Amino acid sequence: MPIVQIEMVKGRTVEQKRAMVEKVTDVLVETIQCKKEAVSIVIREMDKEHIAKGGVLFSDM
Repeated sequence: MPIVQIEMVKGRTVEQKRAMVEKVTDVLVETIQCKKEAVSIVIREMDKEHIAKGGVLFSDM
């Protein structure tokens, strides 16, 4: 049973998340030959002030 955790900055729509989990699930089913029902995906969203890149908070970019 694959469990995928995806971390990203808040701001995507529910429609974008639906499309993403559908495509990620399809890739897993195809590549590791598991059943679609066996795939679990956890989306962890962070506020822009809780993540930085290159020493700069996303909220400051």
